[in-house]
Amino acid sequence: MEKDLCSLVKEAGVVGAGGAGFPTHVKLNAKAEYVIINGAECEPLLRVDQQLMDIEARKVLEGLKLIKEYVGAKYAVIALKEKYKKAIHSLESIIDEYEGISIHKLKNFYPAGDEQIIVYEVTGRIVPEGGIPLNVGTIVSNVETIVNVYDAYYDNKPVTEKYVTITGEVKSPKTLKLPIGMSIEEVIDLAGGTNLKEYVVINGGPMMGKITDVKNPITKTTKGLIVLPKDHSLVKSLTKDINTMLKEAKIACMHCSHCSEVCPRNLIGHRIYPDKMMRLASYSSVCDNKVTPVNAYLCCECRLCEYACVMNLQPWKLHNSLKKNLGESGIKNTCKNQPKNIHPFRSYKKYPVNKLIYKLGLNSYDVDAPLMAVKIDVNYIEIPLNQHIGSPAVPIVQIGDRVFKGDLIAKIEESKLGSNIHSSVDGIIHDIRNNMIIINGGM
Repeated sequence: MEKDLCSLVKEAGVVGAGGAGFPTHVKLNAKAEYVIINGAECEPLLRVDQQLMDIEARKVLEGLKLIKEYVGAKYAVIALKEKYKKAIHSLESIIDEYEGISIHKLKNFYPAGDEQIIVYEVTGRIVPEGGIPLNVGTIVSNVETIVNVYDAYYDNKPVTEKYVTITGEVKSPKTLKLPIGMSIEEVIDLAGGTNLKEYVVINGGPMMGKITDVKNPITKTTKGLIVLPKDHSLVKSLTKDINTMLKEAKIACMHCSHCSEVCPRNLIGHRIYPDKMMRLASYSSVCDNKVTPVNAYLCCECRLCEYACVMNLQPWKLHNSLKKNLGESGIKNTCKNQPKNIHPFRSYKKYPVNKLIYKLGLNSYDVDAPLMAVKIDVNYIEIPLNQHIGSPAVPIVQIGDRVFKGDLIAKIEESKLGSNIHSSVDGIIHDIRNNMIIINGGM
């Protein structure tokens, strides 16, 4: 009996391994001309994708081949930065075995990994405002997601583990394959712990990541954990409240347009103008009858506007606030324009990652974090039921049940967007509460 890729991926609970965790089986239920593996990994300090493309090159290519054939794509492309020499060597050594698959080498700019930016870089097509890559015949998927697709198809292996880079103020930065549900605090100990008495952990990259509680668990979308001193400038930036930022903007914004000049979505023709939005703080108006607060929906939240600002203001925070307020008022995104042209000087306005690392104050943490195998003993696991976009999965186990690694413990409700959840350890179901399934492992 022929295996169906989409069904196997759904059963395995595969979601986007970074970002919001869009269920992969839904993404595969389409036809496309292009399939692109997003190997840009443009967030400073993270290492997972470049390491997987090196060590698991065969799985990456085989997984891409599966998706290419399933969606009927004419082109399959691995887009990665030209500086990832090891990954490129591993891929190029076997890529001739795969017809219709090629490598696209990107420059070292941020945010090369924004899916709409990578679509333009590879295909020359501009995703419409408020749109998705499929609108221009393209499917984009993360490197680790492709590896999980391979495992689901060939080995019937569900997603129970996650590759994570642990870096920053830790004794031994490294990348590890971790059981989903393990606490962030325990993961930091695996990297040697930290000498800091007071510290903050950013879940994700320094640009789009969020400050997290160390008691929180590893999920299917955890990509990096960055340990920083509590008084680090990045921590201060992330914790500044919107009202303080707006007061500063009213006093200090020069309306110079530097933020709009580097905005990646603006540079591909989208009508997002951070400098005009910042006028709301000073004048309670954007002062342009062609732009309204609704245009804030076009912000991709890359935060680059903050690091272009000579006054260290945060237009992205204003955008987030506007999107939240508009959404709560039932006002949806009406910006659906299809740009015909990019900014004529876009190629000169790409923001170098090395400059960004310096501006972030992260130079001392830009170090290797080798992918290593370590012994992991976990006695207590908290597995969230909503590790993805959509509805939480529904538990199919009860307190006291014995489960084994890979067992299905929560399912998607019929006709709802979501993802299956599997146990990441052998153990006993200890409790089901707060949208979590708690397992006592090692039993």
